[in-house]
Amino acid sequence: MPSLKDLRVRIASVKSTQKITSAMKMVAAAKLRRAQEQAEASRPFSDRMGRMLANVASSAKGSAGAPRLLSGTGSEQRCLLVVATADRGLCGGFNSNIAREGRRAVEQLKADGKDVQILCVGRKGRDVLRRIYPSLIIDTIEDVAKPALTYESAEAIGQRILRMFDEDAFDVCQIVYARFKSAMTQVVTREQLIPFVPAPPNEDDEEQPQESGLAPGQVYDYEPEQEEILAELLPLNISVQIYKALLENNASEQGARMTAMDSATRNAGDMIKNLTLTYNRTRQAVITRELIEIISAKEAM
Repeated sequence: MPSLKDLRVRIASVKSTQKITSAMKMVAAAKLRRAQEQAEASRPFSDRMGRMLANVASSAKGSAGAPRLLSGTGSEQRCLLVVATADRGLCGGFNSNIAREGRRAVEQLKADGKDVQILCVGRKGRDVLRRIYPSLIIDTIEDVAKPALTYESAEAIGQRILRMFDEDAFDVCQIVYARFKSAMTQVVTREQLIPFVPAPPNEDDEEQPQESGLAPGQVYDYEPEQEEILAELLPLNISVQIYKALLENNASEQGARMTAMDSATRNAGDMIKNLTLTYNRTRQAVITRELIEIISAKEAM
């Protein structure tokens, strides 16, 4: 049984930890509000852009002048997997869930006979995947949200991916991230960036997207030509979708951290109660034993 001093030290240590987790919870809650607003504000533009490109690309795909970002390289053998996680921990299962989906994607692609490369965005995903696939990780991009997450950071990642595609480094590019649904729920999502494919509608959205205004079966004239529009907008769409994924990840990280720190704070409170009860019982037993020793000594005299 631990001594009274050990119990006092343990109680003080848990109280200090509780103060830290409580402070981290409040900081994450403050960051979550802004991160959630940014993520929700980015969805209409990115979703509308994807639907608009899908309508334009539906008539241009397969034509001789279709951009490579739409038609692809003619092969799907080499795949670049972008795994976006956080640079910090203490956010519950946020990072591990994304890394698990990344591992599942790698195993699925390898089972299909594909060559896989991994580009990690965030240290935590790299730390997990490096233990399993050290030879597949080509690089790690860190601190994209420092001092703040901006479109320029996402654009730099998008330009790097486009340069690799122009250099014929891969045929297909996919990204894995966590879509924010609520502070307690994050949906791990895997989307294809290159070649362009329309993203499926999100079933968890409260409002279904409205029609894009382009009726099926009708013929439209474009100015300039469709190929010129796609050549301009497809590279832009890569950066937009990466920026949306990073914003969703940021909101999901803060929500997961707030939930994890709230749970840790409550668990610390329960531990303090149990330790205090054990301390009082031990102290009472010590006092009782000392009284018995005193009384026994007096009677022996």
